[in-house]
This record gives sequence, C-alpha cells and structure tokens, in this order.
Amino acid sequence: MPSDKDPEGYLTGQLLIAMPAMLDSRFFQTVIYVCVHNAEGAMGLVVNRLANELTFSQLLQQLDMDSPGIGQEIRIHFGGPVESGRGFVLHTTEYTQEGTIIVDDGICLTASIDILRDIADGKGPQRSLLALGYAGWGPGQLDSELTQNAWLQVSADDTLVFGRDLETKWDRAISKLGVDPLLLSGETGHA
Repeated sequence: MPSDKDPEGYLTGQLLIAMPAMLDSRFFQTVIYVCVHNAEGAMGLVVNRLANELTFSQLLQQLDMDSPGIGQEIRIHFGGPVESGRGFVLHTTEYTQEGTIIVDDGICLTASIDILRDIADGKGPQRSLLALGYAGWGPGQLDSELTQNAWLQVSADDTLVFGRDLETKWDRAISKLGVDPLLLSGETGHA
C-alpha cells in the first residue's frame, strides 16, 4: 500500500488517525505524527493529547535549568506510552542542531536538552510540540494494524501537527479524508 510520499509504502511524515473502534484507551481518538517508519518498525508522537501532570517550568526545574519568564506557556504532550520519561520535540525546519532528524520538508525531530534550553530562552524553533514518550511499533506491526483497520492515514499539515486546538484535531484529521466518522467500521472487509 504505497503512499504518495513514499513509493515503498512507509508512512514517515504522515498522520495516523485512530479508528473510532480503537480498543486501546491510550490511543482512543488519537492523531499520531509518524517520525520514522521503515522495515525495522515505526515511531510516532501523539499530537492531540496533553500530559497534564507536568508543566514546562516544572520540567526545566527537574532538569536543573533556569526558567526565564516564558511568554506563552509551553504545553507538554503525551507522546505515547513508550519511554514516558523521555522527551521529544517536533519542530519546524528553520531550527536544527546536532542530532536533529529531518523527518520531511517542514518538520524535524530533536530529542536533546539543548532544544529545551533554546525554547526557554526564546531561541528555539518558530513552531514546536514538546512530547514525553512515544508510540512505537516493531517490524511489520504498524503494517499489520493498518491491515486490521486500526488506523487511517492522512498527509500531515502544520495546523494538525502544531495547532493548539487539541479537542478537534481527530475530527479535523478525519475530515481531510472526506469521511464521516460515524460511518467508519473497525471490521475488515473481504471481496
């Protein structure tokens, strides 16, 4: 099932949308930005759920970093259930540093403390999403879940990835497909 972006069928740089019948409560109505998808597996970050137990200022304090007067509070997202203490920043491409992974034409991934310091100092990327943890799949696992109708796939855009209106991201992602979520079924059809 090759996508328009990758002739091999990998979904790096795309969004996964949990089907309405998703049984795993950790992923119910989630939208996941796929950072890596290849023969070795997949890794992505949930972009529409907050990790409410920690603020950016508290995170900086835990890392023994100064917390200057940050204009807009940086929200911390629940990136997924794997390694929930590990931080990742999805961000625009005008900001890079050693260790930054360029995911696609408009989005990078950085997982260093330096980017947090730069964000706190107002020298970070123009747009970013800070997440703790990630969603991960072993070799072939995501492909299997796609075959079982657990996820829909749609092209990513800045509003869905970086937008602050989290409550409507799932609906807006599905609407990009022109599909009514009420008509979706988790059952696999056979011709």
